[in-house]
Amino acid sequence: MAYDTNLADSVRAYLAEIPDIDIEEKEMFNVLNFMVNGKTCVCVSGENLMLRFDPILQEELSEKEGYETMLMKGREYKGYCYINPVGFRKRKDFEFYLNLCLDFNPVAKSSKKRKTVK
Repeated sequence: MAYDTNLADSVRAYLAEIPDIDIEEKEMFNVLNFMVNGKTCVCVSGENLMLRFDPILQEELSEKEGYETMLMKGREYKGYCYINPVGFRKRKDFEFYLNLCLDFNPVAKSSKKRKTVK
């Protein structure tokens, strides 16, 4: 499924207003990944937001409307989740989720760079 370009535009516009951050967009597996300062911050996956946040908040977030667990190989992926459109239809909720990701970004670990084989 392709990602929602209107939602991507909303995320793009919101992040553009944040001072002193480096934003890079990467399309991968039908997902648009917004990387902030070299780290995955938030993604648009279909019509959902995919969040990267402090794993300590997992249980609290799981009670919010629109929350969907992110599973990888049948296991819950801590510190990541999907929020479907019901959960961010209000502007304040949309901003809450993006700010949650931005707050975690400075302490989030970067992915290890893969060595290229020559």
